[in-house]
Amino acid sequence: MLTGINRLGDLEWEVPIGYVPDMRVPGRFFLSRALAETLEEGAVRQLANVATLPGIVKNSLAMPDIHWGYGFPIGGVAAFDMTEGVISPGGVGFDINCGVRLITTPLTEADLAGKKRELIERLFAAVPTGVGAKSTMRVSNKDLTGVMVDGARWAVERGLGTEVDLARCEGEGAMPGADPEAVSAKARQRGVPQLGTLGAGNHFLEVQVAREIVDPEAAKAFGVTEGQVCFMVHCGSRGLGHQVATDHLRALEGALAKYGIRLPDRQLACAPIASPEGRAYYGGMVCAANYAWANRQVIMHETRKVFANLFGIDYDEMRLIYDVAHNVAKFERHDVDGASMEVCVHRKGATRAFGPGAPGIPREYAAVGQPVIIPGSMGTSSFLLRGTATAMQKTWGSTCHGSGRVLSRTKAKKEVRGKELREHLAGEGILVRAHSDSALAEEAPEAYKPSREVVRVVHEAGLSNIVARLEPLGVIKG
Repeated sequence: MLTGINRLGDLEWEVPIGYVPDMRVPGRFFLSRALAETLEEGAVRQLANVATLPGIVKNSLAMPDIHWGYGFPIGGVAAFDMTEGVISPGGVGFDINCGVRLITTPLTEADLAGKKRELIERLFAAVPTGVGAKSTMRVSNKDLTGVMVDGARWAVERGLGTEVDLARCEGEGAMPGADPEAVSAKARQRGVPQLGTLGAGNHFLEVQVAREIVDPEAAKAFGVTEGQVCFMVHCGSRGLGHQVATDHLRALEGALAKYGIRLPDRQLACAPIASPEGRAYYGGMVCAANYAWANRQVIMHETRKVFANLFGIDYDEMRLIYDVAHNVAKFERHDVDGASMEVCVHRKGATRAFGPGAPGIPREYAAVGQPVIIPGSMGTSSFLLRGTATAMQKTWGSTCHGSGRVLSRTKAKKEVRGKELREHLAGEGILVRAHSDSALAEEAPEAYKPSREVVRVVHEAGLSNIVARLEPLGVIKG
């Protein structure tokens, strides 16, 4: 472990005030001894830098998938006072509302026998993937405005899903406060052709099997059973979200002097939440977040079509368990020293994990807590968990979002051969489809921390509890 960090427990660590100048609160992160070997000093410094921001409440936080990012570390969480606090694109990320949804099917692994390769090929044909992927949908500028305001509901109202889907999305698949005027013409231009596309990088569409049920009560509430075939969609707001972040970062960098904000790192560019610049960023960010929910809704619909046509099952037999966001800033009420307080919670590479009885989760899940979905990386397990009361107390109802990188994409491509990786995964029964071998190499399982260990930490720290473990059967990569 790095010098100057205090151990608070087996899995909890503190970055004390003074680790970097001008810290207002301590930093806290959750990590096992095994994962400590991958801890970057730069990520810890970023965690400490976040603690210098005006209006930060209680702690600057990071999850066990912590690694170096832009401004905030990836895996970072921070809440800000609504009056004195700030909002920062560095605390959200460029892929606004990158997120995950998990869908069950009535199939078992045996039902895929002899059809798995055809299934993967059909999915690859149905869902456009890659950096420049364009949708087969015709989306006008007027349609795009509707997407940015209504999110997943826009798709459902056009027959691409049901009202039940919306009830099982975080925030019912949309955030209030969208401001289409805060989205530039260039962002719109990038967003129009990409609705319903997977993108590149770590985004994926994965067919999985629920290999192990750990919490039978929660699994029953969520509707997942051992041996059940599921599929998982992981993607975000595509070029529109990236452009929104880029545009507003410039504006916020220019506003720092206006509000007398001094930063240890200009990547933390921010503005008071209620300022014109802060409101504009929030409104644009909400537009991008809603676009991402609509994007995942469309991809889910196209995937359901493939399963229905190939296996003769009905759409309503493919049940959305939940959809969670990773990169977003939200206005939420939390308990602060015994009093209810509204704060602006930034989650950057972190997942909401509200506990039992918390507001804002589906009524059918109220007794067990919000579903939490933590994806693996092609050859590694993904996990379904549930939110906890401990997370509400310690981390603003937040947990990890994935495994966390340990190799850059450039380094991964130097150390891994995509063709060999594909053949190796095929030997383990995992079929992978991508546009190029280099795309596979940069997302190799060894480029990430082990998902089992990351999830073990949040489970044992009480930030979210494991419900089921899912193994990959086939993967569509961007």
